[in-house]
Amino acid sequence: MAGLLAARVLSDFYASVTLVERDVLPEEAIQRRGVSQGQHLHALMTRGSWALSELFPGLSDELLADGADVIDGSDASLVYMCVSDHVLARTGEFVDPKGIAVHSVSRPLLEAHVRRRVLALANVTVLDGHEVIEPTLDSAGDVTGVRVADRDTGTERELNADLVVGATGRSARTPAFLEAHGYDRPAEQRYTVNLNYTSQLFRVPAGLLAEKTVMVAPTLENPTGAGLLAYENGTVICTLIGIGGAKLPTDFAGLMASATAILPAHVTAALRDSQPVGAVSAQNYPVSVWRRYDKLSRFPKGFLVIGDAVCSFNPVYGQGMTSAALQAIALRDCLATGRIDDLSSRYFRATTKKLRPIWQANRFNDFVVLPVAGWRSIPRLFLYWCQDRVMAAAANDIVLTELFVRTIHLVDSPTRLMHPAMLRRIISGQRRRATASAQV
Repeated sequence: MAGLLAARVLSDFYASVTLVERDVLPEEAIQRRGVSQGQHLHALMTRGSWALSELFPGLSDELLADGADVIDGSDASLVYMCVSDHVLARTGEFVDPKGIAVHSVSRPLLEAHVRRRVLALANVTVLDGHEVIEPTLDSAGDVTGVRVADRDTGTERELNADLVVGATGRSARTPAFLEAHGYDRPAEQRYTVNLNYTSQLFRVPAGLLAEKTVMVAPTLENPTGAGLLAYENGTVICTLIGIGGAKLPTDFAGLMASATAILPAHVTAALRDSQPVGAVSAQNYPVSVWRRYDKLSRFPKGFLVIGDAVCSFNPVYGQGMTSAALQAIALRDCLATGRIDDLSSRYFRATTKKLRPIWQANRFNDFVVLPVAGWRSIPRLFLYWCQDRVMAAAANDIVLTELFVRTIHLVDSPTRLMHPAMLRRIISGQRRRATASAQV
């Protein structure tokens, strides 16, 4: 996705753009080998939807015409969200119901539409079935293109380019390439997540399940959570989430047993009456990594990096595609100035502004529920208690629920929960709970 979005942006500034892709790309919307995470719950955050609409006007209407749906804040009953063992408010309407928009669309369908739009551009071509070996350099150490190899024949060749954008994911070899050619490796911020996730796609009969989104977050006491999202054409993805190394079943019977223990009874009853599509998929995500290219004093001219190759977020938050879209917007804005000599430094600084608040929020949320030892367990317990108070208040307050959802979708900063008006609502909610407990 990051490569497609980069190509879309570059097509506005360069005479020709070539996409190099390891897979042989399908024309239809199907799972492909190079996107193993596409078999798990995927969501395009509202902020990401805005970015894609900037790059591809009319994309939302095309997705809707192809069976996808949009979930907004006009009917809270369509969403079941349980955080810190509190089910957030499910009655009423958000103050700004259209301020949140979640496209309920599978990764293959979304990618197929984006890919079709990109490849329809007159100056974009695709070289699929090829592996990028490494960028090529001139005597000054600047990038002049890439060396690629046909995956079937092994035949190598060079592609000359004024600009190369690496979008090879979190396993990118860019740091090693830089070091091998006399540049510093980027510093890395990282922390262990050790996330396991197991998923199954279902075809659900019409009318059997009212909710479009179901999410039960892991807690300190229970490191296993689950998520469910309605996809296009009557399909639903169910994903089990195990944090801190929590083991998950990898067979259908085990998945259903775990889902029954986590999700609301009527949800798992609907899944039992639905048809599984394909096999159970399992994956592990060991560590979140942010490669700080913005801190390098030297970087090869004619080279940039985008997507998970820069920052790989914990996938439990569903921010990967949105992060890629925000980085693509940063690339567009940097190219729009017409300045090329300092492009890499400006681009990496611009992406840092977009990535930092997401990283900080994720770091906080993961710290609250991931296992820790020693003195760190004390602040974690305090922060967990604070989160519990907020979620307890939101359980009966649609305004707090709306604000929390807006922070999840990167529309508002989590610091808005500390606004005096929101603090008053949280305190009032605690008083109401205390009064109700006393009366009981």
